Amino acid sequence: METRRDVFQAIADPTRRQIIDMVAHHPLNLNAISEKFEMSRQAVSLHVKILTECGLVVVKQQGRERVCEAKLDGLGEVSAWVEQYRLFWKERFTSLEKYLNKVQARKKTKKKRS
Repeated sequence: METRRDVFQAIADPTRRQIIDMVAHHPLNLNAISEKFEMSRQAVSLHVKILTECGLVVVKQQGRERVCEAKLDGLGEVSAWVEQYRLFWKERFTSLEKYLNKVQARKKTKKKRS
């Protein structure tokens, strides 16, 4: 039974994040990508395969070359996941700020009375 790869698996690896960054700027063939890493072309191809399985990269045949293009729509899932925690913490920090402002205002009021 083959496990389904997801976007989170793709971005968990620094090499894959680098590949995404490279092809996000402009499509590159596998050789051009491989030249940027100190690993075999086969290892880079495996990373690209994982990225294609996750839907973040599309490999197109152009003549004799296989060109990788970014499909960054899939990162929306990651963005949505991160956003919920950003909102959670923003709400908490806003509450903390309000509380600290109240405490500070009370201290100022007490000092004025003394």
